[in-house]
Amino acid sequence: MKTPLLTIVVPCYNEQEVFEETSKQLTLLLEDLIDDSLISDDSKILFVDDGSKDETWKLIENESNENCYVKGLKLAKNVGHQNALIAGLEVATKHSDCVVSIDADLQDDINVIRTFVEKYIEGFDIVYGVRDSRETDTFFKRSTALGFYRFMGKIGINLVPNHADFRLMSKRALEELFKYKETNLFLRGLVPLVGFPTTKVYYDRKERLAGESKYPLKKMISFAFDGITSFSIAPIRFVTFLGFLSIIFSLIAGGYAIVQHILGNTIVGWPSLMVSIWFVGGIQLMGIGIIGEYIGKIYHEVKKRPRYAIETDLYSINNSIELLNEVVHKKV
Repeated sequence: MKTPLLTIVVPCYNEQEVFEETSKQLTLLLEDLIDDSLISDDSKILFVDDGSKDETWKLIENESNENCYVKGLKLAKNVGHQNALIAGLEVATKHSDCVVSIDADLQDDINVIRTFVEKYIEGFDIVYGVRDSRETDTFFKRSTALGFYRFMGKIGINLVPNHADFRLMSKRALEELFKYKETNLFLRGLVPLVGFPTTKVYYDRKERLAGESKYPLKKMISFAFDGITSFSIAPIRFVTFLGFLSIIFSLIAGGYAIVQHILGNTIVGWPSLMVSIWFVGGIQLMGIGIIGEYIGKIYHEVKKRPRYAIETDLYSINNSIELLNEVVHKKV
């Protein structure tokens, strides 16, 4: 097997505080892997600027001019982590044998990328980076995360527990992934659908290098809800079940009222009436909201709008220039 050309894709959004250290550490890692003949010396690091408002893109541009391993991809506007990641994967796949994705804060242990490559050489098309523990998380985040994975498993969604978007994928696995054209992207759910030989590599997650997390509680809840509604109709079935329970409860309450009327114990009470109205009304509103969420997703899917727009692609431009120089040199 020839030495694989590896590209490390790093989505970035306002990451100026961590960029320099991230670039330095990943560059040292590539050099070590190249020295050990595990990857091709043409391997690269592709930083994807997801419409950052700080100096992230300027830093990427400057680094790409000074560091032969660093390339940049600038998106026309902010499209979100998942879309930025798929943009980087699609560009990187054109030039690579395998691709690793990792967040810019380097909380994921970059040293296990060596193991990723070794597993790829062994014949695995997808290598998942899985957290060995969640000790660095708060109790609330740890509990909700574990509960989320259990819930997803219960409703039939095949996720890899404690795995985010730190993984290696081969070229053929990525090409299969790109056949999934969903606008509402949830890569953690899509990748297991691809198939091909897979394995896991366990590691301990570190603290963020600097700056703030780009996934506060509100975004985490939204991301989790997107994952649930993108892969399962269980919430709609749950509303149907609630409606059925509501009907049963109403029949029991009606029977009880008739019995009390026959026995002459009828008491006219507004509280019980209002509680029942609010109960049923709440179920109806919740049901309408969940159904609306699915209709909204259908609305976005049928429009078939592009998931991202590329403003500058330094990876492809530089590769084209290098290829042209090679052709000219051969002719000369």
